[in-house]
Amino acid sequence: MQTEMSPRRPHTDNASKPHSAPPASVDRGYDNSPDTLGLFVEMSELDDGPERDALRNELVSTWLPMAHRIASRFRGRGEAIEDLRQVAALGLVKAVDGFDPSRGAFESYAVPTITGEVKRDFRDRMWAVRVPRRVQDLRNRVRIARRELSQRPGAADPTPTEIAAHTRLTEEEVNTGLEAMESFSALSLDAQMGPSEDGYSLGDTLSAADSSFDTIVDREAAKKELHRLPERERTVLYLRFFEDMTQARIGEKLGISQMHVSRLISRSCARVRKAALSQ
Repeated sequence: MQTEMSPRRPHTDNASKPHSAPPASVDRGYDNSPDTLGLFVEMSELDDGPERDALRNELVSTWLPMAHRIASRFRGRGEAIEDLRQVAALGLVKAVDGFDPSRGAFESYAVPTITGEVKRDFRDRMWAVRVPRRVQDLRNRVRIARRELSQRPGAADPTPTEIAAHTRLTEEEVNTGLEAMESFSALSLDAQMGPSEDGYSLGDTLSAADSSFDTIVDREAAKKELHRLPERERTVLYLRFFEDMTQARIGEKLGISQMHVSRLISRSCARVRKAALSQ
C-alpha cells in the first residue's frame, strides 16, 4: 500500500504554550493542495545527487493520490485501473521533473500533464494499426471537421477540399487523415471476400514468405569466397554438399584420409562463413 508523505513542517513544542488547547488528532487523508512549494524551490537549487533524489521521491509520494484520482476518471474504458495508475504516476514524475516553482502552483501544471499522459496512452493502445502520432492528430482534426461540416443544413459529405479549407490543412494532409481513419480498426483475416460459398477469406489473399529467397541470399553471399578456395577444397565441398557423398567416400576418391576430409570441410566452411558475414 502506498504511504503518503506530508510536506516538512517546523517542530513546535506545545508545552511552551500552556494556555493553548492541543490540536485534535484528525486523519485528514490527502490534502487537495499540499503545500510543497518550499520543497520544489529547495529541489531546484540542488544538483543531481542523493539529496535531490530524496526530495523528488517525497514530492512524488505526496502528490501520488492526485495522480491516482486522475487515473480513476478513465476507469471502465478498456484499461485496467492498475495500468492507468502506472501511466498517471509516470505523468506525475514528468510533472515533478518539469515544474518551475517560479511559475505558479504545481497542481495547475501537473493536472494537464498527467491527464495528457493518460490520454496519449489510450490513443497509442487503441489503434489496431500503429501509425505515427502526427498522423493520429491529423485523423482527429479531419474527423472533427467532417462532423462539423456535415451538421450544416442540407450539407452533403464534405470533400477533401472543403475539409482542408475548414481546418487550414493541405489537401495532402486531409487525405492522410482520411486514410488514417481506416486504420483505427482492423478487418479480420477471416472476413469473407464476397458472397462466394467457397470460404474465400481475406487471409487467403495474403502471400507467404518463400524460404528459397533466403537460400538465394546466402548463396550469393558465399559464391565469391567459394571461388577463392583452392581447387581441392572446392572439390571436397562439391562432393559433400552437391553429390551428397560421405567423407569416407570422398577420401577414397581423392586418395586422402576421412579425417583430412573432415578438416578440409570444417576449415573451408568457416572461411566462407566468415567472409559472408563480413559483407
